Amino acid sequence: MIASSKPHGGPGGVARAAAGLALGAATAGAELVLLAAAALLTAYSLAFSRGRRTVPTVVADGAQLLTELERRRLRMFHGEDRAVQYGPLKALAYLVLRVPVGLLGGVILLLIAYGSAAGARLALGWWVTGDYLDGIPPAWWIVLYTAIVGIVLLFLAVQGLVGVVALEKSVARRCLGPSPLEEYERRIAQLSVTRAEVVDAVDDERRRIERDLHDGVQQRLVALGMLIGRARRAGDHEKASELLKQAHEESQRALADLREVTWRVYPAALDGEGLRAALETVAERSAVPVAIEYDVPGRPPHAVETAAYFVVCEAVTNAAKHSGAARVRVAVEGSATMIGVRIEDDGAGGADPAGGGLAGLARRVAAQDGTFTVDSPRGGPTVITAELPCG
Repeated sequence: MIASSKPHGGPGGVARAAAGLALGAATAGAELVLLAAAALLTAYSLAFSRGRRTVPTVVADGAQLLTELERRRLRMFHGEDRAVQYGPLKALAYLVLRVPVGLLGGVILLLIAYGSAAGARLALGWWVTGDYLDGIPPAWWIVLYTAIVGIVLLFLAVQGLVGVVALEKSVARRCLGPSPLEEYERRIAQLSVTRAEVVDAVDDERRRIERDLHDGVQQRLVALGMLIGRARRAGDHEKASELLKQAHEESQRALADLREVTWRVYPAALDGEGLRAALETVAERSAVPVAIEYDVPGRPPHAVETAAYFVVCEAVTNAAKHSGAARVRVAVEGSATMIGVRIEDDGAGGADPAGGGLAGLARRVAAQDGTFTVDSPRGGPTVITAELPCG
C-alpha cells in the first residue's frame, strides 16, 4: 500500500518546512559535488569498460546513500512517505533533477533572510537610531508604501517556498516511484489476488451456512419429526399431549435457529434502515454488552455498509464466544471517501488473524480495496480495525 502523511500546518509546520528546505539546500551542495565527480568517474568507466555501460560502484553507492538521506528528509520535514523502488540509475536521475530544486529553495530562503534583515534595519533607523536609510524620513505614506511592498514580497516568497516543497515531492515521486506500467502491473496483480480472495470468502460463507443449517436447524427438525411420530404412535392421550407439547417447543427453537441463520446470512435492517440500525441489532443480540459510537455522514455505498457490518458482527461474535470479554466497544467513523471501523474488547486476547473467521473478514475487506488489521496480544485487549474506501 502507498502511504502518505498529511502536510504540516500552522506556524510550526511552516518552520518545519523552512528547516527542511534549508537542509535540502545544504544537501544539494553535497549532491552537486557528487554529480560532478560521478560525471568524471562515469566517463572514465565508459572509456575503459570495453563497451559495457556500467555505473561505477562508488558512484552507485553514493547516489543511493544520498537518495536515502533525501527520502528521510522529505519524510521528517515535509510528510512525504511513499513506497518507492529505485536502483542506482534512478537515484542518479533523481539527484540530477533535485539539485536545482534544492538550490532554488536555498536561494528563496536567503532572499527572505535578506529582506527580513533589510526591513529590521529600516525600522531601526526610522524609530530608534534616527539614521535614515538613503536619508528618507519615515513619512506616513512612505511607511505605508514600504509595508505594502514588504508584505507582497513576503507573500511571494512564502508561495515560492510552498512551490519548492511541492516540486520536491513531485520529483521524488516521478523519479523514485514505480512507472505507470509498473503501477498498472501491480494493480492488476492486486486485483487478481483480491478476486481469488472474494471467491474463497464466498465459499467459506457457504460452508458456514451449511454447517449452521446442518448442525442446528436440521437437527431440531429431525427431533421435531421424531416427537410428532412418537405422539402419533402413543396410545395414551396424556403421553401424546406431552409429546406434542415438546414438539411445539422444539418447533419454536427450530424457528429461532432459522431466524438466527438468516440474520447472519444478511440482516434485513441493512437494506431498510442502514448500517447504524443493523449494528444496533448486533448489540441487542450480543451476549456481552456492546457500546456503539457511530459518526458517519449520510449512507455509505451498499458494498461498504455490508463489509463494515460483517466486520463488526464477526468481531462481536468472536469476543462473546472465545475471548471471555465483559464488554465490547465499536466505533464507526467516516467521511465521503473513507469509513473506519474499530472494535475493541477487554477479553483474554490471543486472536489468530489467520483463523477462519478473521481471515474471511480480511478477504472481504480486501475486496473493497480496504485495509484490515488485528492486534490481539496475550492478555488482551483485542483491537480489530478496518478502513474501507467509499470511492
